[in-house]
Amino acid sequence: MKNSDIAEVFENIADLLELKGENKFKIRAYSRAAQVISHLRQEMELMHEEGTDFRDIEGIGDAIAKKSVELITTGKLKFYEDLKAEFPEGIINLLDVPGIGPKTAYRLSTELGVGSIEQLEQAIKDGRVATLERMGEKTAANILHAIGAFRRKDRRIPLGEALPAVEEVIAELAKVPGVRNLTAAGSLRRFKETVGDIDLMGTADDPETVIQVFVKLPQVRQVLSQGPTKASVILPKGLQADLRMVEHAEFGSLLQHFTGSKEHNVALRTRTQAQGLSLSEYGITDVKTGEIKKFADEHSFYRYLGLQYIPPEIREDMGEIGLAAKNAIPALVEIQNIRGDLHAHTTASDGMDSIEDMAKAAKALGYEYLAITDHSSGRMIPADKKLDRVKRQTAEIKRINSSSLGIYLLDGVEVDIKADGSLDLPDEVLAGLDIVIGSVHSSFLQDRAQMTRRIIGAIEDPNIDIIAHPTCRKIGEREPVDVDLEALFRAAAEHGKALEINAMPERLDLKDLHAYRARELGAMLSIGTDSHATNHLALMKFGIGVARRAWCQPGDILNTRSLKDVLHFLKKDKVA
Repeated sequence: MKNSDIAEVFENIADLLELKGENKFKIRAYSRAAQVISHLRQEMELMHEEGTDFRDIEGIGDAIAKKSVELITTGKLKFYEDLKAEFPEGIINLLDVPGIGPKTAYRLSTELGVGSIEQLEQAIKDGRVATLERMGEKTAANILHAIGAFRRKDRRIPLGEALPAVEEVIAELAKVPGVRNLTAAGSLRRFKETVGDIDLMGTADDPETVIQVFVKLPQVRQVLSQGPTKASVILPKGLQADLRMVEHAEFGSLLQHFTGSKEHNVALRTRTQAQGLSLSEYGITDVKTGEIKKFADEHSFYRYLGLQYIPPEIREDMGEIGLAAKNAIPALVEIQNIRGDLHAHTTASDGMDSIEDMAKAAKALGYEYLAITDHSSGRMIPADKKLDRVKRQTAEIKRINSSSLGIYLLDGVEVDIKADGSLDLPDEVLAGLDIVIGSVHSSFLQDRAQMTRRIIGAIEDPNIDIIAHPTCRKIGEREPVDVDLEALFRAAAEHGKALEINAMPERLDLKDLHAYRARELGAMLSIGTDSHATNHLALMKFGIGVARRAWCQPGDILNTRSLKDVLHFLKKDKVA
């Protein structure tokens, strides 16, 4: 079983135990375990094979450790199956709908015979839910709205689609006089690779005017609700966006409340309860006096709680609060730290722009260097022309580097790692280049042993410097290849090779958890945009988001280094 499967079982157990009225600490233990497991950087199945004692993982006790082993070794959990048998069939399905708690799910299941979301929707439409005692038409309508939200959430939108749409909206709203602090919160601000509903927020001298502009934007397909300070709309591709406007002095509290994951905020509330404080979107309340302290920014909010500011990307309740209490959260990598891009294509292969145009675009971003890494093969490159193309590229790069353009181009290639593990260009050609990226572009269905040997063989090749998009996934389109990532990470660390965080929004590969683990094992990471056009160079921000979620500092990322240091890493210590 995958970690996500094990986590889902424990989360379901927590819901069913709550329905039974079990001890809240027991319920919390299962819920906490689900969260911890879903964020592990290594599959529990592999950890078990290596002899890991799950009790050594913070948040997993003896009982849950034993149940985890049972799930891994048998694929089932008797405790869970027996627990489910105590309740009507399908009740777990109803708990997936936002706003439906265990008691409501139980009533719907037992009194109406509802066991699926489709059956629940029909029961609302034919009036049966509204007739239940203490339900009514308003509650039924709210549940129907929640079902719609659940279905949109179930079809989560890739970050690469959501972020540009949100940036367009924010740009339009920023034109309204008196508007300040416009930003997105939630999973988008945390840079999760897919997002559900979008929370937008800001402050304004005249909030109602901002709301009126918001609901009339050309991007809005449907207005779900509208009030003087908040509104909810549907944007293209079914993306729901909720806008909230507050007083300038309250913005920090609002932004913090809607940015952190549920788990982060619960952990924060639990910690502050011991201090006699209560947290909400309105501020921090002294429970004894009822006094509310408001905050204009998040730094002040966290400082009031005695905590170091916690970057949005790591607000996942994975130890960040404890470190913040010790002022021990590291300085995460930022876009300003990036000094060059190590993965770019031109018209020499499947790119849209020339080498010189790509160089000028990189220079405009303030970069010190850019690696030109056109493909070694593909339908745009006839087999008998490969070596000629490399020679022409080298000549053009030498010309540009000797000009006054002011940026250094690394002469490179993205070479295919073929199915048998061999590389698509001769050793003598690869040895003459500044940088060589190795990538898998075919035979994605090889078994784990084959794929692992294939990629590790490339890592061990002295001509390879970086492995690009190591799992080959495309979000929502192609599943990752079956490869032993732990072995890859260790091999990269041992042989001094870098692993790429590919910043193309449809890839984001390595993903956050994998990048965290690779860094933990000592592997160097690089962030490459895989640009195929000059405007793609701006996609670096997506790779930065992944790196920050992986707790990467500048020193963990190869292309935060100077050109001299990058060439040293590549063992090409020539003077640029």
